Amino acid sequence: MVLETAVPAATAFGSEFLGTMILIILGVGVVANNLLPKSKGRANAPGSLQINWGWGFGVMFGVYTAYKTGGQLNPAVTVGLWLAGKDLAPGLPANATNILVCIAGQFAGAFVGAVIAWLAYKQHYDEDCDPALKLGTFATGPEIRSPFWNTMTELIGTWVLLIWVLLSGYTTTAIGPLGVALLIVAIGASLGGPTGYAINPARDLGPRIAHAVLPIKGKGSSDWGYSWVPIVGPMLGAILAALTYRVFWL
Repeated sequence: MVLETAVPAATAFGSEFLGTMILIILGVGVVANNLLPKSKGRANAPGSLQINWGWGFGVMFGVYTAYKTGGQLNPAVTVGLWLAGKDLAPGLPANATNILVCIAGQFAGAFVGAVIAWLAYKQHYDEDCDPALKLGTFATGPEIRSPFWNTMTELIGTWVLLIWVLLSGYTTTAIGPLGVALLIVAIGASLGGPTGYAINPARDLGPRIAHAVLPIKGKGSSDWGYSWVPIVGPMLGAILAALTYRVFWL
């Protein structure tokens, strides 16, 4: 019998911080590559599917990086695991301390990851372009602004993600991160059109804060009036997924 070794709080924070940072560097980077002036990605105009794949691979490599904590990378996943009665990862029970530490690491990693992606594209952000495009590299926004329906879209996408996470087990095996990467691509390709599919409060809020504080030329508004939707929608999706799991699979 192999005993699980408890994950220290500092390790849990560092694991989620680094994993989420990798996710956001690659995710913000792929959107910047497609939207910002003079980028080679924009010149080749590959379209939204490349962005979906970029986010999917960002999740995959983020999960591999955060293997000690199961690669949660998402407060909705963390809360969903807790509500479903699961540990956050082997050796990491879902108690208040571990939940708060992991979520803190996720938000911090998302902010730093966005700053690093900005540094990589600094000269491109300095070019003149629609401020909405610059914000769109950092944070999500709806194509048709309707808070109720935008929240519903985020709820549904997150529900799909959480159901897979809860039923597939901990994503610490070799195939787990690839599976969740393909799922992220599928959610983006099928459900990402209305809102840009945040499905992760840290993924949206951390980079949105970075957009607000960074010295980006002509950046315009950070659209704080919409910022609650990518938080509330995913958290409601996590709650619904946990309830679904408890009713049908426990």
